[in-house]
Amino acid sequence: MTDHLAKATYSGVRAFAAVTTDLVEEARRRHDCYPVATAALGRTMTAALLLAADLKTDAAITMRISGDGPLGKIVADAGSQGTVRGYVENPHVELLLKEGKLGVGSAVGAGNIFVSRFNGANQPFTGSAPLVSGEIAEDVANYLLVSEQMQSTVGLGVLVKPDLTVEAAGGYFVQAMPGAEENVLEAVEKNLMAMPPISELVSQGNDATAILQKIFAGLPANIFEASPLTFYCHCWKLLVIFVVKNIILVRNGLWSC
Repeated sequence: MTDHLAKATYSGVRAFAAVTTDLVEEARRRHDCYPVATAALGRTMTAALLLAADLKTDAAITMRISGDGPLGKIVADAGSQGTVRGYVENPHVELLLKEGKLGVGSAVGAGNIFVSRFNGANQPFTGSAPLVSGEIAEDVANYLLVSEQMQSTVGLGVLVKPDLTVEAAGGYFVQAMPGAEENVLEAVEKNLMAMPPISELVSQGNDATAILQKIFAGLPANIFEASPLTFYCHCWKLLVIFVVKNIILVRNGLWSC
């Protein structure tokens, strides 16, 4: 199952769901992340993709988690075309499991979340909010409420194997729009409470469409076709430009090595 994202709407409620296993594994491999860093970075990248999914063409989002925990800063850049990249400042953090789960909140610590939106034309808009748990999902939901006045529910998860590779990763984002009916909101909330963790759903083989069907169980939601997601870093382009410029300088006798 390749990484992808799908959207669904019904009666004033919209939701996005994403499977991000491969791209989180790619980030883990590139940055040599230990499990807690993998989980924190994977959740942040997935969250950025979910928020970027509703942007206009060529727009992008940068999400920065700035906590005082041992992980340091966590940054993810996501574009409207389903591309993402990210890094964690200190990828070699080791923390003991807490109740069978990675201690992401402790590794992130207290601080703030910053989200910058770029549309290519105007100056980027940056909003911020305090971290409420360091677990990323709750922090993103709180940011949307505090900074953008949007009532939302966010679920994020990364499951790491004993060999440190990523077994499953994904997330969902549910938002009530103006005029949403109370009975619909109650039904969706009940469905969300009955769902297992998102990483468990992905590990069981559920794709984004299946996750959205669980969110809107019992409701005739309109589910749109899924789109692909990929880890993408354009750093190589900067390297190519640097090399080409130096070649030109050498050929023109303006620089020597």
